[in-house]
Amino acid sequence: MLRYDPERRRLAIALSGLAGFVDAVGFLSAEGHFVSFMSGNSTRLGVALSTLSGTALFPAVLIAGFVCGVALGALLALRAGSRRKPVILGVVTALLLIGAAARGFGSEPVMLAALVLAMGVTNNTFQRDGEVTVGLTYMTGALVRLGQGLALWLVGKAEPGWIQWGLLWCGLLTGAVLGASLQSRFPFGCLWIAAAWAAMMTLVAIRLPAES
Repeated sequence: MLRYDPERRRLAIALSGLAGFVDAVGFLSAEGHFVSFMSGNSTRLGVALSTLSGTALFPAVLIAGFVCGVALGALLALRAGSRRKPVILGVVTALLLIGAAARGFGSEPVMLAALVLAMGVTNNTFQRDGEVTVGLTYMTGALVRLGQGLALWLVGKAEPGWIQWGLLWCGLLTGAVLGASLQSRFPFGCLWIAAAWAAMMTLVAIRLPAES
């Protein structure tokens, strides 16, 4: 995050907001399961397995779908090379459009599948040498770096811009608030808003200089 220019930092924060928005919609639609936060689904899977409650299949399928989305995004990034950001975000937009249409037709399983795949793909937006540099759909790493930055700031050794990790988390939180609010008030329109959000981010990525 700190190694990127201001434009890419703003894009990362906006995309974390999109992830929070979509995850909140998915959470409220999937009985408290997540479409981007796989640590939460892993905990739910572990609890289900330990209690033999018969509810383990759902979180397991969501985790598998997310991994497939990450793999798809990684393949797209390899093929797209220096233009990977707009290509990846274009696919995310398409998947969110599929999710929105599926909800309109009353197909919740297809909707959730599209959302999980979209969130997996999204995590390949920021990478170098095949490694993800900014996690957009999970904030534990960002909060750890924020805490480390705070410690270094207290002793006068912090890197400039360390607060950006906190802004990344705030982006996800703000998106989650918006997603939950619109899910309760505008359930059949909120995913169209998410798709429009992703489309705008795609246009922003097209304007960015190509990366090596």
